[in-house]
Amino acid sequence: MDKKEFYLKKIGQRGKIAIWLVDGSKIRCDLDKEFTNFGQHFRFPFIPKYEFWLDKEAMPNERRFFIDHLLVEWQSMREGSSYIEAFDAAGEKERSERFKAGDLKKVCGKDNRPDIKKMRYRLLYKTDGGILIWLVYGRLVRSAFNIDFTQGGHDLVYDFVPRNNVWLDNDVLIKERPYIMLHELYERSLMKRGFDYPKAHRRASKIEWQARHDKRKLKESLALLGIYD
Repeated sequence: MDKKEFYLKKIGQRGKIAIWLVDGSKIRCDLDKEFTNFGQHFRFPFIPKYEFWLDKEAMPNERRFFIDHLLVEWQSMREGSSYIEAFDAAGEKERSERFKAGDLKKVCGKDNRPDIKKMRYRLLYKTDGGILIWLVYGRLVRSAFNIDFTQGGHDLVYDFVPRNNVWLDNDVLIKERPYIMLHELYERSLMKRGFDYPKAHRRASKIEWQARHDKRKLKESLALLGIYD
């Protein structure tokens, strides 16, 4: 496979490292379903050593945070740290930059606690089973609660998501939303039945991968979860 087809545009350079905007949807379909907002070589070996890849976003207003994160993560792993250790160090840097940007002030109420209502963009669906699927401001969720919130999440994984809610990141392109919605709803249904998160996530990733290669599978799977065209 020619990796050139994943590249969209070079958007920067940090020393030896070229920063590329890439087609994350195509990467998730053809290469690695776990690629999300960004990545670097030591986390995703298919990325060249001196490149950072950033997924094309619907709302491209977090790139500086992602690049700061990647610089720390890349250097830490290059020096021998595990991914978890490197992610933690990079996360501290990213959270610091988000705080400086003033995101918390935008979402906190009078009690200085994040206000969930300020993170909601709009209600997308209500499933037959009563699950509310909200489009949320992903940047604000990451800044206020968890920088690892990517693409989507639900109440059985994130304690800040209200009961019987699934959240989709507004940073996700419209064409990607059905796959993320399928993943989150299916994962949640398994966890509701007693599956632990790792096992539920693996199974949800598998069905998402299948749906990306079979539109009929996508439609049928969403219907079983209470979402219809």
